[in-house]
Amino acid sequence: MGQNKKWYDFKFFLAFAAPTAFIFVTVMLIPFIYGLAMSFTDTNGISSTNQFVGLQNYIKVFQDKVFWTSMVVTLKYVLGCVVLTNLLAFIIAYLLTTGIRGQNFLRAAFFTPNLLGGIVLGLVWRFVFQNALVYVGTSLHIPIFEQSWLADPNKALVTLIIVTVWQLSGYMMIIYVAGFMGISRDVLEAADIDGCNYWQKIVKVEAPLMVPSFIICLFLTLSRCFMVYDVNISLTKGEPFGSTVLVSLNIYREAFNNQNYGTGQAEAFLLFLIIAAISLTQVYSGKKMEVEQ
Repeated sequence: MGQNKKWYDFKFFLAFAAPTAFIFVTVMLIPFIYGLAMSFTDTNGISSTNQFVGLQNYIKVFQDKVFWTSMVVTLKYVLGCVVLTNLLAFIIAYLLTTGIRGQNFLRAAFFTPNLLGGIVLGLVWRFVFQNALVYVGTSLHIPIFEQSWLADPNKALVTLIIVTVWQLSGYMMIIYVAGFMGISRDVLEAADIDGCNYWQKIVKVEAPLMVPSFIICLFLTLSRCFMVYDVNISLTKGEPFGSTVLVSLNIYREAFNNQNYGTGQAEAFLLFLIIAAISLTQVYSGKKMEVEQ
């Protein structure tokens, strides 16, 4: 009887956990370990023989001004995207849970940009910023649109932020909508009875109860923005004058264009450590702010 129970549990494990575990190991864990090992060699991604070089690649990374310049640009980009995406998604989610007419259609409409691939999205918005807005600006004599934003080093990064916020805010909106719908009506009615006005109810009642949603959305936006590559390559290609080279694009160029695969792997591992440190700190801090209904 005991052996039958163990065999049943083993088959249950194989049916549900084994496929996922196999995919995780083959697609995530083994490539990660292999990439980490390559960061300690002089591999160029082509040669069959590689020499162990110790920490030489990591020393190069710390001395590489281009890498750290791209990291600074990435931090500006991430800060703008995380703040604007979550602010916009929270406001839209709040409005679309108030019972307005057509709210289900509007939720689907706001979510649609997230279904588009980053390359397609970047090419569409490249046409908008490079052609459509310039045509409108010159025709209607609107100075801010008379020249392409993609040709201006001060505005090109703003275009990246606009496109990313437009793409991600719908996805985060869905999570915030779920959070709003999970708030007990009894709590909101109790706040009304206690005399809370409109603003006090949002700030002191609903926002604290939405902390789990904030944690998830901040984690997702942080990780996705740090690793963005497709929108960067299709919208700006790092131009003009290298002002929009984000760190993922810089890693790709170092590894494949310059054929410094080992150095590129070292940069990728450092990026992983930075993302992990920021994300874990954010999740740990957020967990301490959670309250129960």
